[in-house]
Amino acid sequence: MGAPTILAAGVGKRFLLHHKRATSLKERLLLHRQSSSEAFWALRDVDLEIGAGQTVGLIGPNGSGKSTLLKVLSGILAPTTGTVAVRGRIASLLELGAGFNGELTGRENVFLNAAILGLTRRETQRYFDDIVAFAELEPFIDNQVKHYSSGQYVRLGFAVAVHVDPDILLVDEVLAVGDESFQRKCLAKIAEYQQRGCTILFVTHALELIPRICSRGVVLDHGRVLHDGDPVQAAERLRGLLGTGADQSGGAALSPDRPRLVALRLFDPATRMHKGHFQGGEPLAIDVDLAGPAGASLAVRLAVTGPADIPIWVMDADTRALDAEGTTTVRFTVKELPDIKGIFAFAIALRDPTARVTHDARRLGEALLAVGDTTSGIIDVAWSAEQVETPGEEERDRAAGDRRRSEF
Repeated sequence: MGAPTILAAGVGKRFLLHHKRATSLKERLLLHRQSSSEAFWALRDVDLEIGAGQTVGLIGPNGSGKSTLLKVLSGILAPTTGTVAVRGRIASLLELGAGFNGELTGRENVFLNAAILGLTRRETQRYFDDIVAFAELEPFIDNQVKHYSSGQYVRLGFAVAVHVDPDILLVDEVLAVGDESFQRKCLAKIAEYQQRGCTILFVTHALELIPRICSRGVVLDHGRVLHDGDPVQAAERLRGLLGTGADQSGGAALSPDRPRLVALRLFDPATRMHKGHFQGGEPLAIDVDLAGPAGASLAVRLAVTGPADIPIWVMDADTRALDAEGTTTVRFTVKELPDIKGIFAFAIALRDPTARVTHDARRLGEALLAVGDTTSGIIDVAWSAEQVETPGEEERDRAAGDRRRSEF
């Protein structure tokens, strides 16, 4: 490995979770004397050394601390404990439209965002046409970005970030946005920076990308590093953690002295009747029957997965012990099913909460059928369409004059 460009030692990040909010000065003074918040550690004891030219995939369940770690490494957040050292120019794209001003046009935001990332005005002018062409926003570059779609936001932000010639590129889930053509373009740009020796650290839920483009994979769970090394093993480690990997239980041959899944049942919590299909907004209950040695402690994670085993959402049950008979049932209740449509699978992982050992992890044969108009896609999105008049020549000339006056 080359000389480290990113070095994190013993990094921890703590936030305060406030349970009460004062609405008056009296309440503020009262709450000041009372404990109305608790500490939440998003990161704990993270040690990470990334060498020059490495491409590292950062993966983990929702809420595992991935985005927080990127923000600490980029300097957006200060660590509560530990130290971070970074050598080289960083370009970071950590959230949609980061650094954009919605009232400014795309053109103005390119210059603003590039200046934040360290480019001079002359450098930005030299790269401007390439940035706009890469983002595929030529017709919209002089519109206010508050009218951009989320895809247009991230395309423009990504285009600026990759044209600043960074030594280090930090990317958070940007490859999940945009059509297939734009994703290929992003991957091609990443390959170009890999050839130049750029250090790349990116967060993704698309596990197939980890072995494909990464030299290394890091798995986070509850703010701690569980795996740091081979990217194929990293992807499989996360699939095992989520229960979306291949059946690790051995099926019926599971040893009786190990906790194991017995059955999973879907039903309507209002009627208590078994039900296999649900509509968006309806309540949903899932009973998970478990068995094993009496008194064994378990942490139960249930994932609802969509195409390519991507988790749609993940649910964790509180740690519990099996009863004297060596059985227990964990019930997950969803108050309102999201507006999703299609067939979704279940995957489960049973773990020892202290030793972090996975007892049983598998994809299940049971499936959730979310009923709806599938012609509109997997989810419902509010949208509208209208026919607009094409501006006349006089209006186009006036708009062009306004654009020239707005350039800076």
